Amino acid sequence: MPPSPTASNPPHTPIEIRIRPRAGWLWLDWRGLVEYRDLVFLLIRRDFVSKYTQTILGPLWAVITPVITAVVFATVFGRVLGVSTDGVHPQLFYLCGLLGWNYFNMTLSATSNTLRSNYGLFSKVYFPRLAVPVALTLSNLSTALVQLLTFSGVFVFLVITHPGEIAAQPTWMVLALPVLFIHLGALALGTGLILSAFTAKYRDFQHVTPFILNLLMYVTPVIYPISKIPEKWRWVAAINPVSPLIEGFRAALLGTQGFHLSYYGLSLLITVVVFFVGIGLYQRLARDYVDYA
Repeated sequence: MPPSPTASNPPHTPIEIRIRPRAGWLWLDWRGLVEYRDLVFLLIRRDFVSKYTQTILGPLWAVITPVITAVVFATVFGRVLGVSTDGVHPQLFYLCGLLGWNYFNMTLSATSNTLRSNYGLFSKVYFPRLAVPVALTLSNLSTALVQLLTFSGVFVFLVITHPGEIAAQPTWMVLALPVLFIHLGALALGTGLILSAFTAKYRDFQHVTPFILNLLMYVTPVIYPISKIPEKWRWVAAINPVSPLIEGFRAALLGTQGFHLSYYGLSLLITVVVFFVGIGLYQRLARDYVDYA
């Protein structure tokens, strides 16, 4: 028979342990992302491989796409419509603008449907839900770096083949390129998380996102310099957080004069707000999304 309980040997009482997610909207689980860093690297690899699997040219598409797009822009907007590039060689002007825009476009498009497109993965195992959009952002950064090398190659080629005709040159702001990429990635990630939260509840937003991106490209100085915006409409460029970042890339790599520190400061403020609002909405919805989706 089991021994009777004594003062030194009290009867066993069950212990109830409840595991609950943190309730704070703006709480960011950095520790969880660090602990699951191997998963983040695997997701980065998965995204990169799936993007170019069963393709003939593979990662070369990251080089070919911006070059062809820049040629089309230079032909249509430069030669046919006569859009000025402020004295910068058209190929370099459009390649530099597409460098920042493509990274923003790819990241926002990829993260805007995170919850719905990863429902099967979220419903099987626990891991920090932010790992997926963070991995997408970093994966697209590798593509952006390839396009930066492409721009550098075209720049060197034009300087060699057209000596004395290329007036543009990099400035000290080249040192700020990592800051510009981080800023652009945070803006795209925050916006994508907001759209992902809305898309999880209302599928209409998956059709709205491409429309928003197409519209935003034309109100962002990608195919024209900010100096060509009439003075009375210059406030549109000021409240568009992407505009000063595109001009920042051009100021760093081409030495243009369209970058304004006041516009950049406003863009930074908007980015901080969008980033934390996106994290709050995304994490609040991701806690129980698989229970009712």
